[in-house]
Amino acid sequence: MNTLQKPDVRPANPNFSSGPCSKRPGWRPDVLANAFLGRSHRHATGKKLLKEVIDRTREVLKLPEGYRVGIVPASDTGAVEMAMWSVLGPRGVEVLSWESFGKQWAVDVQKQLKLDDVKLTDAPYGEIPDLSKVDFSRDVIFTWNGTTGGVKSPNGDWIPADREGLTIVDGTSAVFAMDMPWDKIDICTYSWQKAMGGEAAHGMLVLSPRAVERIESYDPPWPMPKVFRMKKGDKLNEEVFEGITINTPSMLCVEDALDGLKWAESIGGLNALLKRVNSSFTALSAWVDSADWIDFICKDPSVRSDTSVVLVVTDPWFTEMDEANQRDFIKKLTGLLDKEGAAFDIGSHRDAPPGLRIWCGATVEASDIAALGPWLDWGFHTVKSELQEA
Repeated sequence: MNTLQKPDVRPANPNFSSGPCSKRPGWRPDVLANAFLGRSHRHATGKKLLKEVIDRTREVLKLPEGYRVGIVPASDTGAVEMAMWSVLGPRGVEVLSWESFGKQWAVDVQKQLKLDDVKLTDAPYGEIPDLSKVDFSRDVIFTWNGTTGGVKSPNGDWIPADREGLTIVDGTSAVFAMDMPWDKIDICTYSWQKAMGGEAAHGMLVLSPRAVERIESYDPPWPMPKVFRMKKGDKLNEEVFEGITINTPSMLCVEDALDGLKWAESIGGLNALLKRVNSSFTALSAWVDSADWIDFICKDPSVRSDTSVVLVVTDPWFTEMDEANQRDFIKKLTGLLDKEGAAFDIGSHRDAPPGLRIWCGATVEASDIAALGPWLDWGFHTVKSELQEA
């Protein structure tokens, strides 16, 4: 095909944003028609629905016995902050960062909590630190999947079963999309608007028995905002993990979260979700292999993200530009595809190198990913030609 010829077939669903992510296939606003609205979430029905989110989450994720699941304020960010404020302090901390959110948790640990014994282990975008050197006598904080960096943890083999510290995992682009080794994770956070395409503002917090033990045995020396408090007296406030939320949740969002969980169950649960991710990523990988102007930012396939896939332009004409002109080019490219209705929200994160970021999570259809490739080719060569002729 002539790469300057506009493709005939657009993706049926051009929503490839890495957050908020695409709604599930077949989603319509009328699935929310029975939402428990205009009523107190403390009513028996409201509590039942919130508990249903927790129970279905536990079942779909296949969480081990004894793990708690709670609905908390302020999306994944609030859940991570809640965890750090509640458990950090008794041990040294190691923060692993290979993208912007990991770097933010490092800032919080050092500048907000002001902990003294902090080890920062960093890697550039597209790379991952040497995981064999992580010190698990410390509490270790990291993002399982680097949403902005295109790099993920390869597995849980690098995390020892007999670790002394806690593992605190920002799992927001991994949970429901990657095979999480829950026995190696003590605290995990994520948000509804990521892998399941739910609506924003609500975070989820998963605690292992080891995490619960830390919370119950430790009183942080700093002030604890109400929305961070997980204890009642000297014990974990179990109500938080039974659907009695700390602050008022949106019951419209609750209904949407339940719709996503029911959809996951209807297609075969976690295994089916993982297969859908693999199908979309395989389709995108096939296109990347065929294109001569773009590549994955992560060169190591074993740690390459298969959900928030980050791509960089390798065309020599592009790489010779300064960064400002590269970002301008990407803005023109994504704007053109947006105008054509072929792809929405696919520019790389503002803190990442100039490039593209395409969501391949379970709510995306592999057929739409396959249809996207020709549009990316057309868009790149169209913008390049226009700039060369200007």
